[in-house]
Amino acid sequence: MLANDLIIDTIPPLKISDSGSKALVWMDEFKVRQLPIVKNLEYVGLISEADILDLNQPDAPLEQHQLSLTRPFVTKYQHIFDVIKMVSSLDLSLLPVLNEERYIGMIPLHHLFRCFSKMSAIEEGGGLIVLELNINDYSLSEIGQIVESNDAKILSSYVTSHTDSTKLELTVKINKTNIGDIIQTFNRYGYLIKASYQDSDYSEDLQDRMDYLINYLKI
Repeated sequence: MLANDLIIDTIPPLKISDSGSKALVWMDEFKVRQLPIVKNLEYVGLISEADILDLNQPDAPLEQHQLSLTRPFVTKYQHIFDVIKMVSSLDLSLLPVLNEERYIGMIPLHHLFRCFSKMSAIEEGGGLIVLELNINDYSLSEIGQIVESNDAKILSSYVTSHTDSTKLELTVKINKTNIGDIIQTFNRYGYLIKASYQDSDYSEDLQDRMDYLINYLKI
């Protein structure tokens, strides 16, 4: 999934002729902490709530202020992982998307999270297995063969590693709720299972938690 596929048009950018006061009203209305400023669709920069509160004359047009703005952005062809990395590292509530220097839209945090959850099959029904592995023993192809040998498919997987350890955790989402047979096969192959979730209620609980988090991000 590319940045161009994540853009929404429900939040407008600021123009340089807009005031800081207007920007604060929009930030409150759209539940964001930053907004992009454009000049004839050219991306000027990202202004934050803190930047506006520091203005001596918030009712004056933004172009009359000496603003020192950051210019974080992604291009429309960058992957969703690049978007997530930048949003996380810079603690952004949205991220502008450019086509060369032309502003074409933005990706709000809550929308990004929703798209990622769909891409990762988080909202799909199924079971979860968390494996602990030595880094040198990690083979996704073998793990996939074990799952498929039990008439199941891997919907998604992700790795959690630690810099001070030679071990990693692999979380595998499977398209079956009853995964007892898969767990037994992993045990036969000598895999260490740290956790597993196979009750049907788990998917409903996960969806409830997902909805709660997305609603929280919109507050």
